[in-house]
Amino acid sequence: MTAIYQQRITALKEQMKERQIEVGLVTSPKNIYYYTGFHSEPYERFMALLLDGRTDQLSLFIPALDYEAAKQHSFVEQLIPIFDEQNPYQVVKDHIGEEIKSLGVETKRVTLHQQTQLNNHLSISGYLDIGDFVASQRMRKTPEECLRVERAVQIVEKVLAEGMKKVAVGMTELELAAEMELLMRRFGAAGPSFSTTVLSGVKSSLPHGHSDEKKLQWGEFLLIDMGVMADGYCSDISRTFVIGEASAEQEKLHGIVRQATEAGVRAAKAGVAAKEVDRAAREVIKQNGYGRYFNNRVGHGLGIEVHEEPSIHENNELMIESGFLFTVEPGIYVPNWGGVRIEEDVYIGEDGQANVLTTFPTELMSVAVNSYS
Repeated sequence: MTAIYQQRITALKEQMKERQIEVGLVTSPKNIYYYTGFHSEPYERFMALLLDGRTDQLSLFIPALDYEAAKQHSFVEQLIPIFDEQNPYQVVKDHIGEEIKSLGVETKRVTLHQQTQLNNHLSISGYLDIGDFVASQRMRKTPEECLRVERAVQIVEKVLAEGMKKVAVGMTELELAAEMELLMRRFGAAGPSFSTTVLSGVKSSLPHGHSDEKKLQWGEFLLIDMGVMADGYCSDISRTFVIGEASAEQEKLHGIVRQATEAGVRAAKAGVAAKEVDRAAREVIKQNGYGRYFNNRVGHGLGIEVHEEPSIHENNELMIESGFLFTVEPGIYVPNWGGVRIEEDVYIGEDGQANVLTTFPTELMSVAVNSYS
């Protein structure tokens, strides 16, 4: 991985040089991990990767309590610990000096508080965004990164297969979610890549609904959306089941979404605009009369974070390239009745074709024959 980190940093340095950015400051923990191999969640503490174009020096500012871990995992050798009693912005100033003609930052990540502190301690002529370039780098996954996502997919699919055996009428959504997250760790994941979502009955019509004390009932849809974090990378999968025997309307709705997912995956290939993936899936749903019940994008990038670039929506003109890794997850969400989502994780290989990393069956499956006690 050493060579990969060097390549990533070299590309960012070249971007800074081209745009005459004197100093670059990367503060997102996930982006720091991408460039250094060291990951920590500093919470309120300061952490930053500093690239000084004037001296070609790399420095990683870290909370002092992370120093030993950073020594073990960071590609960047110059580590500058910051103790809790210190002002981190003063430490940065002491390290690089006060006068900076242009500072590159991730403008979507920097808070107003951070900018205020930078202004108070440094004489900065201007800020320039490096976040979009970083996002574009992360958007193109190496085969090795794909393998990490694939491992995360394999784990979450084992979790889903085993977890569905535990479904029973009368258990709550939260209880099933807890069972899933316990299995994640048993099967080798660091944990969930986002809060596990279990939605049943009419709640399955909420695209971003939350699991609660609602009990699973016979004849309802059961929508599961979850992922795991493994080796620093995420998976994300959605499948919709029926508790007991499906009605004709449930089978119809599920079949339409399944066709839409397949259409979106078929459209995904290098040289095609991202919008065409969304439109291919959306058109299936529209033609079947449910267009008004699908009002969100069809997918998103996947990697170190569960949501990253590219955004797969019907107006995105970005051309898909080899190395892109994203979800295809159309859905139909009928208020006060129920909803269906089927989500695949797709990697665009070196040949430009789509490789579907998720393998869990997509047909409508019946679960739960026992009552919960």
